[in-house]
Amino acid sequence: MKFYIKKALDFITTLFLISLLTFFVFQLLPGNPALAILGPEADSAQVQALESKMGLNKSIGQRYLSWIGGAIRGDLGVSYQYNQSVSKLIGGSFSVTLSLALVTLIFTVFIGYFFGFFYAYIRKSALCKPLMSIQQIWFSVPSFCTALLLILVFSVKLGLFPTMGYVPISEDFFSWLHSLALPALSLALGSGAILARYTTTSILGEAKQDYVRTARSKGLSEALVIRRHILRNALLPSVTTLGLIMVEILGGSIIIENVFSLPGIGRLIASSIQTRDFPLIQGLVLYLALITLFCNLAVDFLYSLIDPRISLRIHRAENPQGAGA
Repeated sequence: MKFYIKKALDFITTLFLISLLTFFVFQLLPGNPALAILGPEADSAQVQALESKMGLNKSIGQRYLSWIGGAIRGDLGVSYQYNQSVSKLIGGSFSVTLSLALVTLIFTVFIGYFFGFFYAYIRKSALCKPLMSIQQIWFSVPSFCTALLLILVFSVKLGLFPTMGYVPISEDFFSWLHSLALPALSLALGSGAILARYTTTSILGEAKQDYVRTARSKGLSEALVIRRHILRNALLPSVTTLGLIMVEILGGSIIIENVFSLPGIGRLIASSIQTRDFPLIQGLVLYLALITLFCNLAVDFLYSLIDPRISLRIHRAENPQGAGA
């Protein structure tokens, strides 16, 4: 229990420090937000009135406390560009990015684990090297190049999928899946190749361990050795890789979302940077930090579930007297 409490406290502390750093960095940037909104022709009275409304006449410490207090309540301020609540803008875009992430995750897990196990199985075959070379190509090709190739083949030539746009799942499930198939596949081919590579390496490494040779010497079938001994330990490195992939996808794929005109976090990030929309950028940085920390926390918990030895070490660390008895 102490381990999980410590992880939760680390989560809160890190998020607080990131919010502090993010806020003060943006406060040091040159320019007057009120003047940027009203334009250079605005008189001083209008600028002062807007500054007072935005709280810019307060000290930097007061502004931070006001901002972080609002963030805790779910209020991240108002976007300069859209004149809407930052929380609502992020929430609306998050549903699109989360949808893309879920479909991408399914594709990535299928591609990564299927080919990872397959490459490990045929490692002595003549087909292994050519197939590994193809995997290396997908590993190296940028996702936007994959996206353009998929659009050319499946949208332009075959007309099977739309080139852009997004259909909410609440309207129609199959239309939702249809609109996300190509964007998700564009991301999953690269991330799946990475996952497959780590999975293959991990499986081959575990297969050489002494405990695997012992299990085989006891007369256990190869399928049983793989299922009971190799797979569980081989999954640990791939879980870390999968966590990093999820952070990248949930953070918003700026290029892919713009290529397919998906109104997700990626497009919102690009738009906020182009227009210097500081409240929106601050909210997005906090969102990205939250997603990264949450995924790392989830990976730590998954580790303890997949490998009981980790849970045992945690228990012994929390109860040193009981462990030594």
